[in-house]
Amino acid sequence: HERFEHLGGYAVESEARQVLAGLGFSETEMERPPTVLSGGWMMRVALARLLLSDPDVLLLDEPTNHLDLDSVTWLQGFLAEYSGVLVLVSHDRDFVNAAVNRVVDLANQTATEYVGDYEAFVQQRALRAEQLASAAAGQARQIAATEAFIERFRYKASKARQVQSRIKQLDKLDRVVVPQSRTKALKFRFPPPPRSGREVLRLDGVVKRYGDLTVYDGLDLSLERGQKIALVGPNGAGKSTLLKILAGVLDIDGGERVLGHNVRVAYYAQHQLEALEPERTVLEEFATAVPPGSGVNPRTMLGSFLFSGEDVDKRVAVLSGGERARLALAKLLVEPANLLCMDEPTNHLDITSRDVLEDALREYAGTVVLISHDSYLIRSLADTIVEVRDGAAHVHLGDYEAYLERMPDPTGRDHLARPEPFTAAPVAPGPTPDATASSASAPRVRKTAEQKRQEAELRNRLHRETKALRRRQEELEAQLAEAEAQAAECEKLLAEPDVYEDGERVRELVLRHRLADDRVATLTAEWERVSTELESATERATMGST
Repeated sequence: HERFEHLGGYAVESEARQVLAGLGFSETEMERPPTVLSGGWMMRVALARLLLSDPDVLLLDEPTNHLDLDSVTWLQGFLAEYSGVLVLVSHDRDFVNAAVNRVVDLANQTATEYVGDYEAFVQQRALRAEQLASAAAGQARQIAATEAFIERFRYKASKARQVQSRIKQLDKLDRVVVPQSRTKALKFRFPPPPRSGREVLRLDGVVKRYGDLTVYDGLDLSLERGQKIALVGPNGAGKSTLLKILAGVLDIDGGERVLGHNVRVAYYAQHQLEALEPERTVLEEFATAVPPGSGVNPRTMLGSFLFSGEDVDKRVAVLSGGERARLALAKLLVEPANLLCMDEPTNHLDITSRDVLEDALREYAGTVVLISHDSYLIRSLADTIVEVRDGAAHVHLGDYEAYLERMPDPTGRDHLARPEPFTAAPVAPGPTPDATASSASAPRVRKTAEQKRQEAELRNRLHRETKALRRRQEELEAQLAEAEAQAAECEKLLAEPDVYEDGERVRELVLRHRLADDRVATLTAEWERVSTELESATERATMGST
């Protein structure tokens, strides 16, 4: 009994429930047998069991692939507090930045260790590459001069000893090897989409049920041309269901789904990887998506997705998860679409391929609606956040950072009131905005891909460098409000004549008031210091980007 208690036997169930809750399980789901769960949820159970065992060495291979944003955030915090050794394989940049303090780069049959997080690794790797290139160039000049000396005096007897010495130097020389170009990356752009109407799609009073479970009852939502929309929300809120309704691959039980003028929809989801025919070759599977007379060269397009030479003759059954994801993306791009609905598009892709996909999505002129647990992708791409919760879709105009500012912080305080569910306003007939109000204003300057990338990198840098300061600022604001309330309460009591009938009570209130005032002064000074540091960090990040 003592050993059971010492090993934490009484706390195991409580800890297990905390871990499962962090990974997105509700109290009801915790009581279900694992055999009824899907593959993704089974992976979460396996991860929860692993974390609960508290091993000395924890090996995780792509642990975020089956998690939503909330669960990824929880896991980041868990691993940050983990006291053992963590070895992690992940293509989620924000997750790696939060979890690791060493990066081992596997390339050219060597393993090179870098100290720091992923961002530090990228900078150090670039610097190391420059240093190797410079050293190799210097060594090449030295070798050329030595070889010239040997050739010039090879047959001169008086120089024979010097020539032999230089030949031996060359034989013993440890030559600097500059690594060849890194692994090939995707090279593609989304084909130019046909121009749609201003309103791309509208949901009016949509109802969706699964048996007795009602997911949506009267859902309203409107999408406009050119928006980049991220669907976020707790697990089980109905994000995937909403995306399927928008894509038109799931029937609704009530209400209306209205497509705008000239809208063509393309849908990408993880189940499409499983829907690939295992016995077909890559070329045969891709050919099923190519319409007759389209003019698409299958081998050329597959080459852009890293299927070259004999790779196109591989059976789908032997492809890795990343290769299947690339094949599904290639099929998606055969026909131009102006509304892309994408569910976890970066799953199974390496970081370089994710960068290429993000660039392509930023440059894409159509409308994008996506679900992703990759906060880096959402922060870099989205200009509108739709929070799916309690059977409604709450629209937040602005990027992911602006959305996070509206959300409750970990202490439970709500920064701003949650907006009302978005209801689409009727679109009046007439010319599009391009020909009316916009014509009276200054012409819009289109940003280049590099400008957009720099802006996205700036947002990510600001988020990383100011996250701790912003959290501390919020904590101080809450403590300051509490101290000011205590001081105000004491002042109110001291204003009551009856309180002065009790001398001890008066002394107590005066002391409490002085302590509260002192606390207000201390917290105010600390808040001003943190605010100044936050402004300086923002300025440094902004100046660094320019």
